[in-house]
Amino acid sequence: MLVKVFANLRQICGGVTVEVSPDGNRVIDVLDKMIEMFPALQAEIFTTEKRLLPFVHVYVNGRNIIHLDDLETRVKDEDQFALFPPVAGG
Repeated sequence: MLVKVFANLRQICGGVTVEVSPDGNRVIDVLDKMIEMFPALQAEIFTTEKRLLPFVHVYVNGRNIIHLDDLETRVKDEDQFALFPPVAGG
């Protein structure tokens, strides 16, 4: 599955996109595999209770997972998966 990452996550992941082969078919499985690949990612996206940090957003096919099944949202390899860290503007 191809995951598009944004802002400071691009530095952690080494580019705009990351090829991920999760061990399951849920959003949490994709994120777990990404953390296995890039351990520094954990502190950027998860709380200690393994919930997404405030203002971290995951989109599957253009829909925010908070409007789907959150971290349990099912994904397919061909889905568009995007991970946004908290960002500030001004």
